[in-house]
Amino acid sequence: MTEALPFVDEHRVLVSAPTFVVWSALAAQIPQFAGSETFVRLLGASPNRTSGESIAKGATLPGFRVAEAVPGHRLRLTGRHHFSRYELLLTLAERPGGTLLSASTYAAFPWPHGRVYRLIVIGSRIHRVLVIRLLRDVRRRAEGAATGG
Repeated sequence: MTEALPFVDEHRVLVSAPTFVVWSALAAQIPQFAGSETFVRLLGASPNRTSGESIAKGATLPGFRVAEAVPGHRLRLTGRHHFSRYELLLTLAERPGGTLLSASTYAAFPWPHGRVYRLIVIGSRIHRVLVIRLLRDVRRRAEGAATGG
């Protein structure tokens, strides 16, 4: 889906933990990042509920489908609703001192209602705040697990 959707933004965080620990933390945190079933139903999101195993390919969370899952390397979540088609690509890369966790967002906002939605979600920085919170929560969880805390 990345090729068909315009780039929106990218955020990164260096996590002081090995990639397998960061992957586990990501798997634990993603369900909390997904929208509530009630909210995604109001938006007409697809998928709109949880199914399958956590972040395995084909699993769903409210607002997201796991389109690709390469443990320790890449997680690609896709979805759509009345105002947007979108993808969140999370990548993990070994770096000195830990793992670089990146979140890249791609999305299309068709029609006038989509443009208004983009202004509300992207223009207001709500999206940025939520993605950065996800990355920080994964970092906190992974670093806690890596230190035994």
